[in-house]
Amino acid sequence: MDQSATRSDTPQRHDGADMRPSPGEPAPVYVTGGRADSRVVVVCEHAANRTSGRFGDLGIDAALMTSHIAWDPGALGVAKALATAFGAPLVHGGLSRLLYDCNRPPEARDAIPARSEIHDIPGNRDLSEAGRARRVKEIYEPFHASLNDTLQSRPVPAVLITVHSFTPVYRGVTRAVELGILHGEDPTLARAMLATTPEDNRYETRINAPYGPADGVAYTLDRHGSANGLLNVMLEIRNDLIATPEAEQAMADLLAPWLERAIAVAGEETGR
Repeated sequence: MDQSATRSDTPQRHDGADMRPSPGEPAPVYVTGGRADSRVVVVCEHAANRTSGRFGDLGIDAALMTSHIAWDPGALGVAKALATAFGAPLVHGGLSRLLYDCNRPPEARDAIPARSEIHDIPGNRDLSEAGRARRVKEIYEPFHASLNDTLQSRPVPAVLITVHSFTPVYRGVTRAVELGILHGEDPTLARAMLATTPEDNRYETRINAPYGPADGVAYTLDRHGSANGLLNVMLEIRNDLIATPEAEQAMADLLAPWLERAIAVAGEETGR
């Protein structure tokens, strides 16, 4: 694994053209360059808690925008550290998932949630079909086009790793799981991770927890990974375990060699 991946965090369009937003406005997707020979692509769909004035006011308290309903706290830091370790490109969202959840297809109603956990999102509840279509066009489409192009630019076959975090307490229930290894249609890499769990892994680790395919969380994996015959896995990390930059790096230091071993095992088994 290489520690020298190029970092540009440049907003990009899938045709390679610059997609810089107006001053102060975040882009819907950012692509950070990696080594040309790296098979791995790291993705963080819920990397940001920013909104954009061009989509209107969500109508919620500003404090909620720092909570897990708006993004995955700590996930981007882990994703960046993994991308550096693998010399891999990183594709990450630039806008809050409350505007559009890029891990959902346009037909999913929770792609633009009117309610998240116990919180109403007024700006989404009254969103017109035209407003919904605009968010699909300006957030969802650029994100997935950029991810597709990034995967296509990798040596074949590429490996897709998505990074998420989850709250320790959901609807008043404390979660015991600390690290989730998730899969969609293709369980190969997730099972290889379980088979190669390091002895020094002190985290309560479960497969397809605290979410699984039935919750609709495998969309990116299945659309870009399984549908194209690529090894793929989603990492769900309890966000209290990655609450500082040091903790994010420590988690990545555990995961990077673990993933490397699992990719090798899965590759030997499948020829991918």
